[in-house]
Amino acid sequence: MRGRSVLLALAAAVSLLTACTDSPPPPLVSAPPTTVTPTHPTDPTQLVVGVDSVKGGYNPHLLANQTTVTRALGELVLPSVFHTGPDGSPVLDQTLMASAEVTKVAPYTVTYTIQPQAAWGDGAPIAAEDFAYLWQNMRSQPGVVDPAGYRLITGVSARDGGRVADVTFSQPYPGWRSLFNDLMPAHLLKDAPGGWTGALSTTYPVAGGPFSVRDIDQERGEILLQRNDRYWGQSTKLQQVLLRQAGAADLVGALKAGDDQLAVLDPSDSTMRALTELGKSAQLTTVPNPVVVQVLLRQSSPRLSDPTLRAAVFAAIDREALVSIGSAGGPSAALRADSLVVAPSQPGYQPTIPAGVGTPNADTVSQLLTQLGYTKTNGSWVRDGVPLNLVIGAPNDRAPYSQLAGVLQQQLMAAGIGATILNTSGDQLFGTVLPSTTTTTVTGSSATSASPTTDAGGDAASTVDIAIVPQAVSGDAASVLATSFGCRGPLPDGTTALPAANPDGFCDHGLQPTIDAALTGAMSLSDALATVEPALWQQHVALPLFQLADVLATGPEITGVNGGPPLVGPFAGAPTWRRSVRK
Repeated sequence: MRGRSVLLALAAAVSLLTACTDSPPPPLVSAPPTTVTPTHPTDPTQLVVGVDSVKGGYNPHLLANQTTVTRALGELVLPSVFHTGPDGSPVLDQTLMASAEVTKVAPYTVTYTIQPQAAWGDGAPIAAEDFAYLWQNMRSQPGVVDPAGYRLITGVSARDGGRVADVTFSQPYPGWRSLFNDLMPAHLLKDAPGGWTGALSTTYPVAGGPFSVRDIDQERGEILLQRNDRYWGQSTKLQQVLLRQAGAADLVGALKAGDDQLAVLDPSDSTMRALTELGKSAQLTTVPNPVVVQVLLRQSSPRLSDPTLRAAVFAAIDREALVSIGSAGGPSAALRADSLVVAPSQPGYQPTIPAGVGTPNADTVSQLLTQLGYTKTNGSWVRDGVPLNLVIGAPNDRAPYSQLAGVLQQQLMAAGIGATILNTSGDQLFGTVLPSTTTTTVTGSSATSASPTTDAGGDAASTVDIAIVPQAVSGDAASVLATSFGCRGPLPDGTTALPAANPDGFCDHGLQPTIDAALTGAMSLSDALATVEPALWQQHVALPLFQLADVLATGPEITGVNGGPPLVGPFAGAPTWRRSVRK
């Protein structure tokens, strides 16, 4: 570790010197990767956690990276202004922050005062530039999680040597406490190769939380975290935490043998039975994730810009089969998502799905497609000699999306609707493919679709019509509403470039005032949803399936472990976990 510290110090020095020149910045310097598996399985300062996968990337702000491990790394390695309390409310992290409060009404201003001792692992202070870096990327980059609040910000200014950040908003924003979580080291990443999307694709260059990343070895399926000795807050009880990837049967076996002291996995029904058979060897807790699996019928697609065609496709989908296969009988099966904004595990959740939606109806498909001028020829729907064929996009590197894409393809083809699956990774799907189609605008019941652009190297033939993707949910449901279904518009600071559209490419100017009112607090969320959700269901743009969930299996050696705060999970408590060696 001494050698790694020297390398990081040299990297910081080189960055400082090149900042005074016109030459391009050097690439990030890191120590050669070395896999260091704990060699003392009976050491009470070491803990092994079994997980389904450690596959990257590791930027917790990207939809493509919404995995249990990536969220855990963000929670343990990156600093956040607020953390979620046991009741789901935001709690100021006083280790990082001296204060965070609204200091002006006009313009609406929140002032963040950072603790003087707060610093990244390389010695650089955590400062206002980290706030500005996150804001600039969250408001403009495609495929980010919950950007609506960031897009209300007009500026981030620094005072007191960067220890105070004044953040101004174009409008009041009651959900401001949901912002600036998982801050990232701007001094290392702003000029790093690969930019925003590549910044944390393989590892973390530096830590600002209680743990640091010592090594990520995706080939071996291991991530080794160690106590961050540069952390200015209270030290963790454990010295090392090893996240070890394994198949379901191996995870159960490792728990039984005591090789893994903890496991966090998304089990099938058979794996759940095997976990239950462990008895006192593993205490089981269901942990809902902040992700809902959904099917989007993209209004921005030229083929699905017609609401009647979207209604026909809806009528061909067997939602029950998608939920059953996607959840595999595990804990997600009990978290059917029957509303468009609030997740099943959240307070205030109420089903809003209309009767009959998600139940396949061949007569409705036939009636609507015939109305649009299609005829069924040799089992396929054809108009003007061209068969109806839709392109399905899903991240092929994340479960269960790619599997569901195959099931949906079969359902559509059984109804006579051709379907092709676009084979693409999550990074490509959210970063280039989905943003490559311009947004359709809707006023009342009329729709006007724009032709797809080709800035991502695509054309109309490869435009994604249906996307099976995650919807990230949070404690600020008004922001989720605006992020998922709000129109994109000019940023309030006068920036000419438009931010990325929502993954559905959806915009209804008739609904937008209500969405804006919920976001800024002028209208209660319940009143806004009472207006917006029925209209969204009527337009057939999104079909939620289920909320993802893990099972936390805790061995008898571990104390202090629980399911964690709502939508955060068990790793929030890792700094206080304790292990007593099994005799």
